[in-house]
Amino acid sequence: MATVAFIGLGIMGYPMAGHLRTRGGHDVCVYNRTAAKAEKWVAEFGGKSAATPGEAANDADFVFACVGNDDDLRSVTTAPGGAFDAMKPGSIFIDNTTASAEVARELAAVAQDKGFGFLDAPVSGGQAGAENGVLTVMVGGDTGTFENAKPIIDCYAKMVGLMGGVGSGQLTKMINQICIAGLVQGLAEGIHFGKAAGLDIEKVVDVISKGAAGSWQMENRHKTMNDGHYEHGFAVDWMRKDLAIVLEEARSNGASLPVTALVDQFYRDVQKMGGARWDTSSLLARLEK
Repeated sequence: MATVAFIGLGIMGYPMAGHLRTRGGHDVCVYNRTAAKAEKWVAEFGGKSAATPGEAANDADFVFACVGNDDDLRSVTTAPGGAFDAMKPGSIFIDNTTASAEVARELAAVAQDKGFGFLDAPVSGGQAGAENGVLTVMVGGDTGTFENAKPIIDCYAKMVGLMGGVGSGQLTKMINQICIAGLVQGLAEGIHFGKAAGLDIEKVVDVISKGAAGSWQMENRHKTMNDGHYEHGFAVDWMRKDLAIVLEEARSNGASLPVTALVDQFYRDVQKMGGARWDTSSLLARLEK
């Protein structure tokens, strides 16, 4: 049993921290900006809560974070009262936030100076993946730190892979989002076309999903898209945050991402339609407005 801290109890972090407690049997202390959420988590899973990130991280072997963006991450790590001032030498900080590779490298350098390990470890699988403990985790960092942390990360994951040095986890997550953006737009156009042609979408998907067109998005989202239900899954606001990170990195490394840039603008259209909190499959709603 390890002593673990978990910072950030959003729709992903809340169940992830729960799996660390229930599956792993670890001693977990949680911190959340809204204290009532942390108190609710303790009532459900046990463990304890802390008033600050630093208090949660004090004496922990492993400190996890799953917050909103680069600035949120800095606020719970290097800002006054943050985790980095409280972490003990030899401990490991695992960042599950989807953030920039730049902030990963920045925080890893601080961690190294303070004598503890750092892994950037963004996740994929959405709310359902977090709740069921079957997330895919893309990790950047050194091999020794990864091997020490992997058994703990396994508590909420079905796949954990070391992609390279610090920042590589975030870069891999960017590729994940690039691929999703194109897939969802293609699926939305396919369903839109099928409806216009008068086809039975269920019958169509039942056939084509077994061939080269098949994808996770098709299997798991076509029914709700066909019914016009977009009140679940990963929100458009968060996807646009992720795609902004992707496009900024592409400007830096010279990659050409014309489809990703176009789909990002389609998501902007969905936001203007009032769909900021709809899930990413709502690209179909834009075509049907």
